[in-house]
Amino acid sequence: MGMNTQEVEQNISELSRALAKTADPALISAFLRCLLTPAEIRDIAARWALVKALDKKIPQREIARELGVSLCKITRGSRELKKANSAFRRVLDMTGSGHD
Repeated sequence: MGMNTQEVEQNISELSRALAKTADPALISAFLRCLLTPAEIRDIAARWALVKALDKKIPQREIARELGVSLCKITRGSRELKKANSAFRRVLDMTGSGHD
């Protein structure tokens, strides 16, 4: 049956608040490795890498080839990065990963 939209939002909100309360990157990393499967961790890492590559203006086909991700995922990332007040942009800037 799975979770309904309200339950998903409630749990994501709770998780986000918990992660925002810690300033310990090692704890967050350990938590994510406990929560996610190795395949999910690789997928999330690849998605973050594609956002950084897009920000560096690397061509989408090159990103797809190097990271082994679909053009669909890259296009979605590109759209999100271009949005006004983009969460991707804000996090890139917070982490120092953003391209100037």
